[in-house]
Amino acid sequence: MGILNITPDSFADGGWFFDPQTAVERGVALAQQGADIIDIGGESTRPGSRPVSAQEETERVLPVIRRLRRLVSIPLSIDTHKAAVARAALDEGVDLVNDISAFRFDPEMAPLIAREKVPVVLMHIQGTPQTMQENPHYENVLEEVKEFLRSRVEYALDAGIEPDRIVIDPGIGFGKNLDHNLILLRRLPELAALGQPVLVGPSRKAFIGKILGVGPEGRLEGSLAAAVAAVLGGASMVRMHDVREAHRALQIADAIRFGVMESKGENGG
Repeated sequence: MGILNITPDSFADGGWFFDPQTAVERGVALAQQGADIIDIGGESTRPGSRPVSAQEETERVLPVIRRLRRLVSIPLSIDTHKAAVARAALDEGVDLVNDISAFRFDPEMAPLIAREKVPVVLMHIQGTPQTMQENPHYENVLEEVKEFLRSRVEYALDAGIEPDRIVIDPGIGFGKNLDHNLILLRRLPELAALGQPVLVGPSRKAFIGKILGVGPEGRLEGSLAAAVAAVLGGASMVRMHDVREAHRALQIADAIRFGVMESKGENGG
């Protein structure tokens, strides 16, 4: 899943693709680099980010969605927790909704997903983007995240959403400190055992910076390492900024997991 933030204030690429034309070009590039899905967001959810209205969010994403839908054949995802934004994006041909709140911020989202019969990502977050990194605390982070995701899947099923359309996300960096993130990645097989596909979003996150002592621009290698660890731990999808590099790294991870025919490249071994 390639990340396309149409925002002025995202933590890793704020403002880079805020211009619609630049965003469209970036989306096409992500598809060419090997993305299987492009996740389009019009509101930053970095720690302390400023909320925007549904109207402003929609005005940011729709021009890009309309043009990308004509230019790329891979699925498009809308990264939003607002039903009005999701509704507008689905009307323009978006294929999947990525809701960081797991239906908790907007009661209209679950009925919308059920009616439209589209896949949805349900993510764990402690608090809100504005408060989530203010001393996050758990008695047992794995069990609490696992129970949250189990209960949100149950909520989705009760709303009429088919089980094969539900993806779960432990929410790396969303109300978690360094140790919380590492525990969730280390014990990802226990989340995968819930029976739903797992999405993990480690790309350029602060926990990588804390380990390596680098800013967002220096977190490529750490992001790739975390992505490979996630896939080997049972993740079905990873959400990444650096798609070309991630695609190559995950080809190796998949070869380790499943085996692969030899490349026709020149070098042996």
